[in-house]
Amino acid sequence: MTHVSVLAGGLCPERDVSIRSGRRVAEALRAAGYSVDVRDTDADLLALWEQDPPDVVVPLLHGAVGEDGSLRDIIETLGLPYVGAAPAGCRLAFDKPIAKASLQQAGAATPDWLALPHSAFRELGAQRIMTAAVARLGLPIVVKPTRGGSALGLTIVHSAEELPAAMVAGFAYCPTVLLEAFVSGVELAVSVIDTDEGPRALPAVELRSDSGIYDYQARYTAGMTEFFAPARVSHQAAGAAADLALAAHEALGLRDLSRTDMIIDADDSPVFLETNVAPGMTETSLMPQSIAAAGLSLSSVMSDVVERAVRRSR
Repeated sequence: MTHVSVLAGGLCPERDVSIRSGRRVAEALRAAGYSVDVRDTDADLLALWEQDPPDVVVPLLHGAVGEDGSLRDIIETLGLPYVGAAPAGCRLAFDKPIAKASLQQAGAATPDWLALPHSAFRELGAQRIMTAAVARLGLPIVVKPTRGGSALGLTIVHSAEELPAAMVAGFAYCPTVLLEAFVSGVELAVSVIDTDEGPRALPAVELRSDSGIYDYQARYTAGMTEFFAPARVSHQAAGAAADLALAAHEALGLRDLSRTDMIIDADDSPVFLETNVAPGMTETSLMPQSIAAAGLSLSSVMSDVVERAVRRSR
């Protein structure tokens, strides 16, 4: 029986989400016949792996430790197979400005943006920079940390007077903040899984939050967001959204699974926002909804990627 170690928890603001994802994936893998343990990243982890090395690791940690490639560097150093993107792909996807630039080079549309470090505000003067940012990007502006997930630190700014507080909120999670031109439209998430025939885009999930902002509360509080899977968009838009998600999966060098967030704009075209290498797997998360809309089960999908990791190790 294949021994799988699911990593969940970690010391990050998304710890609770990670734990819920880990619990759900562990249950799905046990239902598929695997021997599964769920581990946190603490001082005992490596000693436990030395005593009882797993056949495969499934990293479901969010935030920097789980998604910036560093943890996967350690797993590779230990010689353990694992599910998901290699360190290089994680680093490209986790840094939002780098991911946007990579997709832009691949021909994808993405909103105009500025990446502003806290040090620039201190050295060059915050007010002049913010005035110039508003003049360039227009209003509204989406403000969010350049590195992080679950929309923590995200604010939609509708007036210049709201921008300073939004910058402070973003800097609370990361020393560099992304200012992005707001694009009105239908918000979609498109998940991609690798198969023996190549990457496959699953049906898009459309999301509409009560507040109009798909922030942390809207993501993980049942009833605050309405989901439609598959998304209620035209056949043309659905196809273009799938193509964009596949392009992101390839351009960022990802593997096994990923989720790309985008907007379908007024021209019925997809606009790239960001890609996640460790998608949430909770009851309200988007990838499990895509899996269900494709007529698949979480058990079968996770079993496939686990077996893919085992084959890579051989």
